[in-house]
Amino acid sequence: MSGRVTVLLLIALLLCALMLVKTQYQARHLFIELERSQTEARQLEVEWSQLQLDQSNLGKHERIQASAIKELDMVPVTAERTQYLTLHSQQKTNGQ
Repeated sequence: MSGRVTVLLLIALLLCALMLVKTQYQARHLFIELERSQTEARQLEVEWSQLQLDQSNLGKHERIQASAIKELDMVPVTAERTQYLTLHSQQKTNGQ
């Protein structure tokens, strides 16, 4: 009878040892995955900051004006190129 108890205890000990090895493997795997996720989160934060900086730079008035002049061949409005319409001159034309 003590031989059976010894065998049962040996089997239980082996099962516990195998479970311990499996648990440690899973813990290491999860730790590595956690490290990867944290690294990715830091990288995404850096990219987000860069995108916010780019957005603020692209929205500046000087940048928009330079792009309009360079890419669209637009020129600033000057007094010589401005036409003014007045309501008074239109009423004279309609009244005559």
